[in-house]
Formats: sequence, C-alpha cells, structure tokens
Amino acid sequence: MSAIVGMGTALPTGRLTNKDLEATLDTTDEWIVERTGIRERRIAGPHDTTVSLATAAGAEAIADSGVDPTTIDLLILATLTPVQQLPASAVYVQDNLGLQCGAFDLGAACSGFVYGLVMANGLVETGGARAALVIGAEVLSDCVDPADRSTRILFGDGAAAAVIVPSAPGHGILGSDLGCDGSAAAILEIARDEKYVTMDGKEVFRRAVRACTQSATDAMDRAGVRAGEIDLFVPHQANTRIIDAIMERVGIDASKCAMNIADYGNTSAASIPLALAEAKPNDGDLVLLCGFGAGMTWASAVVRWGTGQ
Repeated sequence: MSAIVGMGTALPTGRLTNKDLEATLDTTDEWIVERTGIRERRIAGPHDTTVSLATAAGAEAIADSGVDPTTIDLLILATLTPVQQLPASAVYVQDNLGLQCGAFDLGAACSGFVYGLVMANGLVETGGARAALVIGAEVLSDCVDPADRSTRILFGDGAAAAVIVPSAPGHGILGSDLGCDGSAAAILEIARDEKYVTMDGKEVFRRAVRACTQSATDAMDRAGVRAGEIDLFVPHQANTRIIDAIMERVGIDASKCAMNIADYGNTSAASIPLALAEAKPNDGDLVLLCGFGAGMTWASAVVRWGTGQ
C-alpha cells in the first residue's frame, strides 16, 4: 500500500467574482450561487501556466513531505490544459523541480488526480517507484468562451500536488474504482479544431450523480468500509447540487464534506487535491475521494490517512 505524506498548492492571484461577471454576462451573483455554489474563481495572469502552477505546487508538496527528492521515481501530471501538444507538460515540471524520474501527462479531465493517485499507488506498492509525485494543474480560463454563461461561471485555474510513499498495511490507499463511459464523450468536450469547452449541463449532472454514487460505493466495498465510517469526503468541486446529491445517495453526512468551490470554482484535475490539502486530514482519518469528468470518466479512492509507520 502507499500513502500521501505531503501536499502543496498553487493558485493565481487574479480573481474573477460573480459581481465581475454581472458586467459582461446576463447573470447575477445570486443566480450563480444558487445553481453552482460558486462565488469567485482564481484566474491565471500573463505569466501563469499549467507548468508554472504545477511546479510551484510540486515543490511545496516535496518540501511538506520531507522526502528526499532523489527517491521520487515518477511524476504524473493530470491536466487537460497542457502548455503545448508535444512534449508532455510533465517533462518541464520534472526539469523545473530538478527530478530524475519518469514523467508523463494524464488526461482524465476532472477525474485525473484520482486516476494518477491510483496509478502511482500501483507502482509504489509493487516496488516500481520508491516515491511518486502526483499533480493536478489547470489553466481552464484559456478554454472558456467569455460570452458563454453556462461555462464561464464555472471554471477557475490552480494546481495541487501530493507525494506518495509506501505505507504499512491498513494505511494509505485501501480501495479504488476507475471507470469511463466513452459513449457520453460529446456531452463535455473541446471538439477538434475548437478552442472552447462545450457542455450539456443537465446530462452531465445526471450522469455525474449516478456514476459517482456507484464508484464511491464500489471503492468503499473494495476497501471493506461503510459510508458511516468515512471521516472526510473530498468530492470533485463541480457544483454544490451535484455534491449534495452524491452525499445523499452514498449516505455521507454533509458535515464530513470538504468544500471550497465557493472560492475557486471548478478547477478540474486540481479540484480534489486542492480541497484535500485545505481539509488537512488527521492521522488515521478515513478519507473518500470521488470525482467525475469529461469522457465521461469517474474515479474514487478510499485512503486511511498516514503511513502507519
């Protein structure tokens, strides 16, 4: 098994509030908050990129972990906003951090961080890596049509990272579930030769609630735990209505939920690790991570916080 031992975050200083959006879109602060729970989002400045944000979050995570950087044998960057088509943005982050390890981008949209966590766990657990760095980083403001109310109100920019190391039995990642339904790919996409994201919001809502409910349940079953035992629930921060519906169906009390969507909006692959880092779980806490994204992808993991060593 493997555990998270250090986390880091990086957020642009720019802010886009609902009041700001009132000036350019047919919307109001009240309308946005009621439907999404979002009050503002962080927006990348002219010198902020997916690579710069990922580098800052990764450096903070390594420092927080106390792990010798020379033991990090793998870097996974979950992102849907790479700085260029080729090579992977992860290679620039690796170079910036001075690491000597394998590095690649992972494209599972908003599920990406949990996908990366599960992949890193497999390598660390089997001895393929002594330690791994998993980062979720996005500059989604580049992908949003400024005139499209349905998407512009949702997305923000940011990054967060986690260092993964071996753990004692009963600690770290206890169970997980990864899934995808490619038949629904068109409901949330940036089409070929297009610049901006398009979304069928109602269909995303319906599928997200159904998929996450089942995925979270399957991950808990594989971990041998029940919903009532979960100390902290960290869902993808897409929409408070979706989160509320998932909690109700899975059977998790709202008091156990980490929620920062009001401050950051939907940051895709950065969303779950940002919320996890801010929640600061205690050693021994049972944590449930659950996300969904374009694809449609979904991913869940049950983590006993701490290494047990």
